[in-house]
Amino acid sequence: MRAIRNSAKAVIIRDGRLLAIELRDEQGPWFALPGGGQLPGETLHQALIRECREEVNALVRIGPLRFVREYISAHHEFAHEDAEAHQVDFMFACDLLNPEDVGPGTAPDVGQCGVRWLPLRDLNGHRLYPLKLRAHLMDRDDGGSSVYLGDIN
Repeated sequence: MRAIRNSAKAVIIRDGRLLAIELRDEQGPWFALPGGGQLPGETLHQALIRECREEVNALVRIGPLRFVREYISAHHEFAHEDAEAHQVDFMFACDLLNPEDVGPGTAPDVGQCGVRWLPLRDLNGHRLYPLKLRAHLMDRDDGGSSVYLGDIN
């Protein structure tokens, strides 16, 4: 099994909408939070700042840790694609410092085809991964506390 991969993700909510990157597969569009893998020698905050610029051209102010999610691929529907992946996502509340410039970044993810603002009230109508995250984002009354989501996809 490969080493566990740490990832930093941005939860950016503005005017009742969530900022997400858009990707596509044979089933159509799907969405993910901006962010990505932590490089050696990089803090989670440094990784998140870099990834937000690369994917959505965003300058962010990083707030509190909101969610922690593990993904062990052998336990989920994509095991046949990569059964050895084990990732831990650290999801931070973030504010935009340049909201007018948000759009395609300097180095989008492979397969990324856009940047979208998804209305929170409509999240269940979108494939936003991890899927379990949608309910937590729609429930704005969780007090902003950190939540360990477990091994989910």
